Amino acid sequence: MTLQDKIKAKTITLDELLEKIPDGAFISGSESRPLFYKLHTIADRLTKPVTVSVGMGTGAEPYPFFWDDQYKDKFQLSSGFYGAPTRKTHPRGNVSLIPTHLHATNDRFLDEFPYDVLLLSTTPVNRHGYVWSGLSAPCYRAIEEAGMVVAFVNPNVPVVFGETEIPIDCIDWLVEDDSPIGTFEPAPLSETDKVIGQYVASLVEDGSTIQLGIGGIPDAVAQAFMSKKDLGVHTEMVTSSMADLVEAGVVNGSKKTLHPRRLIGGFASGSKKLVEFMTENPGAQLMPLSYVNDPWVVARNYKMCSINTCIEVDLTGQVASESIGPMQFSGTGGQNDTAEGAIHCPGGKSIIAFASAITKKDGTRISKIKSVLTPGSIVTLSRNNIDYLVTEYGIAPMKARPIRQRVDNLIAIAHPDFREQLRAEANKLMLW
Repeated sequence: MTLQDKIKAKTITLDELLEKIPDGAFISGSESRPLFYKLHTIADRLTKPVTVSVGMGTGAEPYPFFWDDQYKDKFQLSSGFYGAPTRKTHPRGNVSLIPTHLHATNDRFLDEFPYDVLLLSTTPVNRHGYVWSGLSAPCYRAIEEAGMVVAFVNPNVPVVFGETEIPIDCIDWLVEDDSPIGTFEPAPLSETDKVIGQYVASLVEDGSTIQLGIGGIPDAVAQAFMSKKDLGVHTEMVTSSMADLVEAGVVNGSKKTLHPRRLIGGFASGSKKLVEFMTENPGAQLMPLSYVNDPWVVARNYKMCSINTCIEVDLTGQVASESIGPMQFSGTGGQNDTAEGAIHCPGGKSIIAFASAITKKDGTRISKIKSVLTPGSIVTLSRNNIDYLVTEYGIAPMKARPIRQRVDNLIAIAHPDFREQLRAEANKLMLW
């Protein structure tokens, strides 16, 4: 069979794909918008709910299976990470979180349950019979073990190098797609973000390997790195600010001991400029998160600095990054993965940076440093895995510090309005 014969035999319409989805299927992989817009049309033939395990972006808003109450008993959503649409629909009872470290997400699930349908968003098939998975690296174990592998082939998906190529022989069905690639521009930085960024930058030495999250504070950290030299990147998510650092000559990977002179990530998300930067760039490579986020792989980098943010911390250094009390807000993601790797890396640093307080719409200010975490809060990062906590009021060293010093250091970087209260609560709780 020629390559063109294979492509023709595997190419089906969206309606034909819908007919092939099994009753009670577990669907995982990419957010395939064409499919999700019409997934509700199979509801009448389902005798068991279909479970969708996909990170839902802003495109979740119009999906009837996701939002329409008449389908909530026919479709369930399970996810390792909550975004805005997931948080919004959670009270309806059709979504539930899978607690997991990002590096182990697929393996731990596949040890217990099969993927009936695996969705991929890919480039069209090239002349050698391969597709590329675009802005995220695939899980090859999932491809090998899934009951049905479906590639939505899209000319808008960029070719990104690394471990992102998939032979057509590993794909069961091809569905044509022309959906635009989702991008977003970074938000403006606040003065608080900029101050925090400068403090974090003071902790990171020239030549270090960095991991940054998403949002104002990580973007401010990246801007503060513009005076640095010879940084490397090993990160779960490649951001727009990282592309800026490469183009400015700050990130060149020359000191990296693992994948020298290459920016390594698991997926990329950000601006149109970032997509252009990643496209066919040998210096920016995506690899499976089971590798990129493996703490022991992270630890092999030169002076690895894991830089993340959080929702709140307690005076002993416990970090809550995924829930507000018992209310799920996001997920563990890779925060513990990269922090664990950083603390086992010679010269590495585990850093959490955050604003000291938030101001509610009614003007009430709430401290993000607490004597004890809000009841029900999930501890995302153990106090054993943190070296520095940073706010706009300074740096609180945690590494090798006893509780008494941790309490003192954290109160010193708390918002001034709360320092006296925190000291009184610490004394009452005998945090020493």
